[in-house]
Amino acid sequence: MINREILKKFREYVQYYQIISLTGPRQSGKSTFIQHAVKKLPYINLESPDERRFAITDPKHFLQRFPKGAILDEVQYVPELFSYIQVLTDADKSLKFYLTGSQNFLMQERISQSLAGRVGLLTLLPFSYSELKKAKKENSDLQIQQFTGFYPRIYDRGIPPREFYRNYVNTYLQRDVQGLIRNENMESFNRFIGLVAGRAGQILNYQSLANDTGLSVSSVQTWIRILERGYIIFLLPSYHNNFRKRIVKSPKLYFFDSGLLCYLLNIEKPGQLTTHFAKGAIFENYAISEIFKQRVHKGLSPNLYFWKDNHNKEIDCILETGEGNIAFEVKSSTTFSSSFFENIRYWEKITDSKNSSVIYGGDKSFKTVSGKAIAWNEIKL
Repeated sequence: MINREILKKFREYVQYYQIISLTGPRQSGKSTFIQHAVKKLPYINLESPDERRFAITDPKHFLQRFPKGAILDEVQYVPELFSYIQVLTDADKSLKFYLTGSQNFLMQERISQSLAGRVGLLTLLPFSYSELKKAKKENSDLQIQQFTGFYPRIYDRGIPPREFYRNYVNTYLQRDVQGLIRNENMESFNRFIGLVAGRAGQILNYQSLANDTGLSVSSVQTWIRILERGYIIFLLPSYHNNFRKRIVKSPKLYFFDSGLLCYLLNIEKPGQLTTHFAKGAIFENYAISEIFKQRVHKGLSPNLYFWKDNHNKEIDCILETGEGNIAFEVKSSTTFSSSFFENIRYWEKITDSKNSSVIYGGDKSFKTVSGKAIAWNEIKL
């Protein structure tokens, strides 16, 4: 089993909270992680029809089976449990409940209604490259790594990436999307995901997506939220603090996993990435999702932004910290060039920032007079 970076924060939360919620996409390793981290409590999967039926019809007696607490997987399917868990943990400070779920939109709604202030919130995403590297499971070839992606089952079972992602998309549509949109729209939603993949790394334009799909802008906005809350995509907001210049304020769109992105773009083998029209966007997606995952797995808010002004000066990623902002430019080229720092030099001039880096497609990291050059396989926060 590959150790997850989130374990340190999880153990810290165990000291503070009786209830811990662990959310994340399907197949990100939540069940495996929680059962490995919590060995002395029973594990109940509420996708089991019998367990779910019992929990829905008689939540009180369902929970009485667990005098010390339990791990409840996919708990968002039984909202009746949340209020009972609140009452039980308030009455008995020794009780521990670990709640997992892959539907963020349902989990957050239930928690905010019943457990706000009582629960430690964590998110487990697919592997980061740094996690694979520590376990010596990484691939040293950039194209192969991007194509393969980072979902644990690919590494545990040796499933060919395209087979995994084909079934993953079908499972996601059947389990998580069905019920949120009308059945007659399922085929349209499937096509919609493909169109969204073509916009990875781009500024999100709802009207353009609506034009290309034949949907209303409000439907596009709703479907984008479904993809967000199902941990398929995330949106990077624009950084516009203290700027008088006109800047772009719409967010940019990224996928949590480069392998899924490659599948949706109909890339059939790693070698196609060297000439694919979206090569740069896929690499940018890989780099920024790597930063995002490392932050989240440490229990930190992502605090990631991009910046672009009306003169097309752009910084791909800005990490906002208490010690100042860190700017990253992302370049897919395997050969480093000092010109990669052009926008960073402009950014530093107007912000007085000095902590900047370029992430590029080469395999050697080094310092330059303008800032750090970080190899694609050495991104580490």
